[in-house]
Amino acid sequence: MSIRAASRYAKAVYAGAKESKTEKPVYDNMKDIEKTLSESKELRNVLESPQIKSEDKRASLHAIFNNVSEITTSLLDILIDNGRAGLLEKTAQSYIQLYNEEHNIVTANVTTAVDLDDDLEQKILAKVKQITGSEQVIIKHEIDQEILGGFILRVGDMQYDASVSNQLERVHKEFSKRL
Repeated sequence: MSIRAASRYAKAVYAGAKESKTEKPVYDNMKDIEKTLSESKELRNVLESPQIKSEDKRASLHAIFNNVSEITTSLLDILIDNGRAGLLEKTAQSYIQLYNEEHNIVTANVTTAVDLDDDLEQKILAKVKQITGSEQVIIKHEIDQEILGGFILRVGDMQYDASVSNQLERVHKEFSKRL
């Protein structure tokens, strides 16, 4: 239910931003909001808490996001007024997805055991551009030491698992079959 509500808010904001030709500034605002909320459990808890007054939530959001577009400020106020401040992160994610789809921007999620160096990031970028035909690719990198080495690449609903842990698992299964 909350995902659908967040999607409706995002569509309304996107329509307003498109009408006022401010899709890109609002997109940048939404990326900042999404990043801030994904990194701050405390802020998410404040927004979701029924014990915290709406005016306190409003003051917090306006202080944190004080340099955003008028449309973004309106979204913050509407979510608070409707008692839906907890939907802000999902609404921002939905807006980003709408913007990316309309502008043919592809997000590639890359998981490695160690940090990506510039050379490898450029190779991944080139490969994703080749696979998708998109000129604009956003790489989201995550470090997971449990994959041991190699990488896992996710683009849309496609996944390529070249991790060492996956290869070891395949070898283990192959040996288990033969025993």
